[in-house]
Amino acid sequence: MLTVINYHYIRENFDSIYPSIFGITPFNFKKQLLLMQNEGEFLHPNEIIDNVEAVLNSKNKYLLVTFDDGLKEQFDLAFPILEDIKVPSVFFVNSINFEEKKVSTVHKIHLLRSIIDSELFLKNIQKDFKIEFSETEKNKSHQVYRYDTALNAELKYILNFKLTFREQEAIINKLFNTYFNESEVLGNLYMNNQILCDLGARGFLGSHTHSHYPLGLTDTETIKFELENSKRFLENLTNSKINTVSYPYGTDETCTDEVSIIAQKTGYKLGFTTNRGSNIGIENHLLLNRFDSNDLPGGKNS
Repeated sequence: MLTVINYHYIRENFDSIYPSIFGITPFNFKKQLLLMQNEGEFLHPNEIIDNVEAVLNSKNKYLLVTFDDGLKEQFDLAFPILEDIKVPSVFFVNSINFEEKKVSTVHKIHLLRSIIDSELFLKNIQKDFKIEFSETEKNKSHQVYRYDTALNAELKYILNFKLTFREQEAIINKLFNTYFNESEVLGNLYMNNQILCDLGARGFLGSHTHSHYPLGLTDTETIKFELENSKRFLENLTNSKINTVSYPYGTDETCTDEVSIIAQKTGYKLGFTTNRGSNIGIENHLLLNRFDSNDLPGGKNS
């Protein structure tokens, strides 16, 4: 059995005008890892790749630590703790941040939401786009973004699932360029090439696709590009094999069978969703379950 734990932001504090960036402090991160050591054995990602059937079908409890988005704070604050207590991990990064020197739209949204009220944010969207949002979709948004307030969940759902990429990027870029300097954000928010090379050499590096798009909601050619380009770029940069991918958003809508088939054809060995649950005898190794850290011992919801 394999239980996968996922993290995003790790900071000493999460103070902002409008709380919108959530994560874990280094203290609680280490505390959770020590608690999880009592639940099973942490594995190196290569140990899983090389023995995936045995791991998934074993009665033993195995654990894998993962991080999404390639954030600098993960390396600065989490990695030393992992090294200290000898826990391997895998860091999934988006190649757009390094190849095109662009801040991912999802992170532009996080930063904007930390300084702009959600109600005002929604009004800005409605100025340019008339969005129909049913009660069913509202309820769905509350399920998808279960850690957010109702209004914040609805805003995130509209941005990620109701607007096209072009529409989303148009409004977000306009707002982002008003409040932030992209080059400064790039240097402060993301890992650098040397860190990627170090992680690659350790077998700790994976793909989070190129642009952080919800793959299952895109066309086939976009899915292929997002998976292939990221793998190619990271392998060429780090001179290491990129065998694992975590899918942005990770929901059923974004992790379709087509996505998993293309990921396998691209050369990925393991793929991770955000569907909660451990992995026991799962046949499709490109659609593995993964817990948010909040849902495991030591997390906010445990």
